[in-house]
Amino acid sequence: MVEGTKLKTDENAVAGVIGQLVLPFAHTPRFAVGDFVFSASNAAARSWVLGPTPWPERRLALWGAAGTGKTHMLEIWARVHDAVLLHGGSLSLAHVTALFAARATGAPVMAMAVDRADECRDERALLHLLNTAREQRIALLLGGRTPPARWPVALPDLASRLRATMAVAIRQPGDGLLRVLLLRLLAERQIVVSQPVVEWLLRRLPRTARAMQDAVDRLDHAALACGRPITRGLAARALADMLVDTISAAASVPGD
Repeated sequence: MVEGTKLKTDENAVAGVIGQLVLPFAHTPRFAVGDFVFSASNAAARSWVLGPTPWPERRLALWGAAGTGKTHMLEIWARVHDAVLLHGGSLSLAHVTALFAARATGAPVMAMAVDRADECRDERALLHLLNTAREQRIALLLGGRTPPARWPVALPDLASRLRATMAVAIRQPGDGLLRVLLLRLLAERQIVVSQPVVEWLLRRLPRTARAMQDAVDRLDHAALACGRPITRGLAARALADMLVDTISAAASVPGD
């Protein structure tokens, strides 16, 4: 039985049944330093984001597909540097202006992080943030799903700033990290899954971090709906459109 979720390497062997019961509460991801999974797929990003190498113009963009750990790494960096943490989707020019006005009269802020910066729809806000952070020598970390040079922006000045921003990617995890990720997500939600079912899922789910997240979300709902542990048959039905070779996989599942 798995008791903790502090998995740090691809090689962690986790066996047995995961979790005890499912509670009908909204799931809040954990972004503690000890919960971050180190692997070859995020080694370069870790070196730039968490290492000692200075960033050009004190600005860096971290990009990668959903579920690869961008938000986790960004929040670790923000915690270490006591950074102001912002969300791109809610960023506005008034917000950024007020932020810097408050900074001028209060304690100095030396670092800022913007998660999902590619979701910012107020281009003037993002441009103002980049320009002012540069002028005031504030370290700025941006997070997004694609490199900033590929963000669809209309303002020429903003496009120029984004093209000049150094970008580092988090790649899709390898098989070892996918296993750890699936086990951790199941444990976080306290979903009862036997080791054989875990192995069955790993053989049939798409090899992406997002697929593992989506699968666990569906399994969570399925467990709540039926009020019992996840069996292979229940998993096959809940994840039917996600599984590789779904028809033969479902046909091989005995009735529940």
